[in-house]
Amino acid sequence: MDQLDQVILSHLQSQARISMTELGKLVGLSQPAVTERVRRLEEKGVIQEYRTVLSPEKIGKHATAYMLFHTSACTAFLNFCRTSPEVIECHRISGEHNYLLKVRTDSTPLLEQFGDRSAKYGTYTTLIVMSSPVDHKYLLPLPESEPVTDSPPQP
Repeated sequence: MDQLDQVILSHLQSQARISMTELGKLVGLSQPAVTERVRRLEEKGVIQEYRTVLSPEKIGKHATAYMLFHTSACTAFLNFCRTSPEVIECHRISGEHNYLLKVRTDSTPLLEQFGDRSAKYGTYTTLIVMSSPVDHKYLLPLPESEPVTDSPPQP
């Protein structure tokens, strides 16, 4: 992966719906050339998928919490997490707890109900999100306005 691929990825992470023509203009490549680079990045697994990011509040999900969970019934617990629509992330972690969940519901009473349903798998601590000053950060720095080219600078 070269510098041009990094710039392409920077644009795509912030504008996944950008046309290949527009992306090519931004990075100084033709539409077929940039399309081929994006295809290779997809094939290599660098680009895993394209997503739509929804506003939780605008679809009625007003309560967010992180749950630190300790369980010895890992398989049953993971099956519970996979089938629970409230669980939007599940991470295996080190330390006193062995899982970290991110849970979204319509309200805090529904968070409590989720906790009650999950209690049969182990013990947990719930951390309710009050606000998210840094909700999302990109993995790569956002692109600069100058196009990047494969050709060396002209004297």
